[in-house]
Amino acid sequence: MPFRGERYCATERLGALIAPPYDVIAPEQRGRYAAWDSHNIVHLMLPEAMAHEDRYARAGTQLAEWRAAGILATDAEPAVYVIAQEYQPPGGATRTRLGVLAAVAAEPYEAGRVKPHEKTHAGPKADRLALLRATRTNLESIFLLALDADGALAAELATAARGAPDARAELDGVRIKLWVVTGAAASRISQLSSRSSLYIADGHHRYETAVAYAQENPAAARVLALIVSARDPGLTVLPTHRMIYGPGRDPLTLVERWKRYFDVARFPTGADPIAKLAELGTRGTACVVALPDGQDLILTLKPAAPLDEVHGLSPSKTVRALDVAIVEELVVKEAVAAVRKGAATCAVLLNPPKAEQVFAVADAGDVMPQKSTYFIPKVPSGLVLLPAG
Repeated sequence: MPFRGERYCATERLGALIAPPYDVIAPEQRGRYAAWDSHNIVHLMLPEAMAHEDRYARAGTQLAEWRAAGILATDAEPAVYVIAQEYQPPGGATRTRLGVLAAVAAEPYEAGRVKPHEKTHAGPKADRLALLRATRTNLESIFLLALDADGALAAELATAARGAPDARAELDGVRIKLWVVTGAAASRISQLSSRSSLYIADGHHRYETAVAYAQENPAAARVLALIVSARDPGLTVLPTHRMIYGPGRDPLTLVERWKRYFDVARFPTGADPIAKLAELGTRGTACVVALPDGQDLILTLKPAAPLDEVHGLSPSKTVRALDVAIVEELVVKEAVAAVRKGAATCAVLLNPPKAEQVFAVADAGDVMPQKSTYFIPKVPSGLVLLPAG
């Protein structure tokens, strides 16, 4: 739904004030973003404090100081915020992804409005909850996908993005435009965004934290979310490849085990691994095992592979349809076990999962293997804040 967003007043230097999501920022990167500007969002999102000072309380104090100094201001009327991110995926042509920042109800998964596809961990949720309690503000956004079967949401966002933007920025090579949309147009976008369930693409820990906070503070009933249509041509999911370390060990000792499930062949000399993998992926599950000596292998799942005997593979049909689930169990875990025995070292290259597969897993109430999806570009933090009670 539309909301009165809180935004930086200095829009002419917005690029120095925003940052990627907290969970993709390494410590040395945090220092780089912090050095850009004393008011960069990273100072609140990943707060640092002096000795004997609570860092979460420090974030809350800083936020109050910024508000008092006029660094941030709340928009006069409720709005949704259309965001365009122009970027270049690895090996591809420039794309633009359109989405809309809105205030989404922070409800338990049982309500069926928001659906996950990953497991979460207690540590990150405790960290984010402590920060949310101290700042009482959504400092960054989760990332949701809308089915948008008829493309109406994508079309409405494209219409909203035709005029001159209200703000521009660039972050790590991604060019960003922001439009503040109010009135009837905001209501239409909000309605189109909420026609069916929304699927978490990124931000499971932050969403569950928002739900927990809403339960203890009913005034904080909504969470800031970027909603992107699954029909958006700029939507990109990258594969998350696997690295297995064991210097000086021979991974070819695994080939005989792999042959029970896969057709194994040498990778064609001079071919592009990613392009070849994409071609193989149109016909079924496949992966490339990259070896230190350059004698890479192609593994293609046999049509009659005896998957029922693989005890670690999920019985769920939606999960078993994922390349990453099959390869994780039959290739990666075998290689990891061999490394522990001093027998292998390699990298395993995968095709990315399709958005429809993510939806199918979520609809079935299942979860994907860890690190299965990597949507790009990441949603920038600091473009718009949502006070949370």
